[in-house]
Amino acid sequence: WTHKELLINQLKSIQLNHPELQNLRILLHGPVGAGKSCFINSVMSAFHGEVVTMAREQANAKKSCTKTYKAYQITTKDNENLPFIFNDVMGLEATEEDGMHPDDVVNALLGHIREDYQFNPTCPISEKDPSFIREPSLQDKVHCLVSVVSASSISRMEKDVINKMGIAREKANTLDIPHVVIMTKVDDDVCPLVKKDLQKIYMSKKIKDKVCACSNDLGPPMKLIFPVSNYYEENETNDTKDVLILLALVEIAKIARRCVRH
Repeated sequence: WTHKELLINQLKSIQLNHPELQNLRILLHGPVGAGKSCFINSVMSAFHGEVVTMAREQANAKKSCTKTYKAYQITTKDNENLPFIFNDVMGLEATEEDGMHPDDVVNALLGHIREDYQFNPTCPISEKDPSFIREPSLQDKVHCLVSVVSASSISRMEKDVINKMGIAREKANTLDIPHVVIMTKVDDDVCPLVKKDLQKIYMSKKIKDKVCACSNDLGPPMKLIFPVSNYYEENETNDTKDVLILLALVEIAKIARRCVRH
C-alpha cells in the first residue's frame, strides 16, 4: 500500500520496443453500468493526483452513455503521454435491440473501427462504412481485452450478456489477445469489512467468492481478475484506491506486451 510512486514509475518506464507501435491499445467492454468509463477516469486520476473526469459517466445508468468508439490516451499530471490507449465502447445489454452488437467487439479487436464511429445495436459496422479500416495496422488492433464487471451485480448478470462477452473472449483467444477482468465496486455493499477498510480486500472471503464467480462466468483464471474501486463519489484521490488501480494496469501492461512480442 506504500508503493504507489514505485508503480507509477514502473508504468512510466515501460518500453514497447516495436517499430510499429507507440501505444498498447486496451479495449474495455462489459454490461451497462459496470464502470468502464469510470475506470478510465480513475486511471487518469491515479496519475494526476486529483479526480479527473475525461470519459463521460452517468450515475445509475440503465442505458449506455457511451454511443461512439472513443480512445483515451493516458497522461501524467505533467501532460506526459504514457504508452496506453483505452478504448471505451457501448455497454452490452441482454436484448438484441439495445447495447453494443457483439460483432462490433470483434471488429474493434481486429482494428477495423475508427474513432468516433457511432455504434448501431442492431447491425455491426460494414466494410462499406467510412469508419471501417480495411487494412488495420498493429497500432489499430487491440492488445488486451478487458471485461469490466461490478462485484455487486456479477451474480445477477443476465445470461445473454454473459454469452455476448463470451463471443468476444473466444475471438480474442483465437487472435492470441489476452483477456482479463476488472471487477469494480468492491467497496460497495459486497463486504462490510472492505467497505470499512479497502486495505482488507485480500483478506475478504466475500470478495474472493466474487472473483471466483467472475472466473466461472467469464473464463479468465482468478489471477487475471483484478478487484478495484473506482472514483465514483469522491472529490479527492487516496493512495489505497490508486494502488489497486495501478496494480491492475501493471499486470495488463505486462500481458499486453507479451502479446505484441509474440
